[in-house]
Formats: sequence, structure tokens, C-alpha cells
Amino acid sequence: MARLILVSFLLLSSLSADVYKNNCLKCHNKLPVSIDKYFYRYLLKYSSERRVKGAMINYLKKPNKDETIMPEAFIKRFGIKKKTKLNENELKKALDIYWEKYKIFGKLQ
Repeated sequence: MARLILVSFLLLSSLSADVYKNNCLKCHNKLPVSIDKYFYRYLLKYSSERRVKGAMINYLKKPNKDETIMPEAFIKRFGIKKKTKLNENELKKALDIYWEKYKIFGKLQ
């Protein structure tokens, strides 16, 4: 029974990681600005996990020029991103993975 639970947990964890990898990194790896730079821009502006994730969810659902954190020169060159195709649950999982990967809280010594 314990093996079944462990295998199920590992399978779900790997599927969650795929949401981030297949839907976020897939496109961001094609851009000249690495994905961590977006994270740090959001963190500087919104400062907490709750506010960063909330702002990112809002932007990803309804991208627009007034809400972007990117400089105007970047927007002129690459445009505004398209609305996410992820459902609410997938979007939250992807942002949880993104947050854990790049957060600085608890990592500084």
C-alpha cells in the first residue's frame, strides 16, 4: 500500500512539473530574457508570494499593455503575450513550481 501511495505521489509530482516545463519554459526559452528575470521583476513590484502569484494569474488570464511588468521596448519588439490556455488548476500548479524554483526567501544565508 505504501508503495502505491509513493508511486502515485511521484507520478503526480512529475505531471505537475510538466505543466510548467511544457507550457511556460517551452515559449520562454525562445526569448532573449530568461524566465527568472520575469520572476524578479514581479517580486520587486509585488513583494509577497500571494501578491506575485495573484498578479501573474491576472496577467496570464488577461494580458494587456497596462498590466505588463516588461519595459515598453520589450513589448514593442516582442508584443504582449497571448492569453494562457491553462485552466485555473494547471496555472496555479505551474506558478507554484515557478515560485519554488526562483524564490529567494529561505535561500539567502
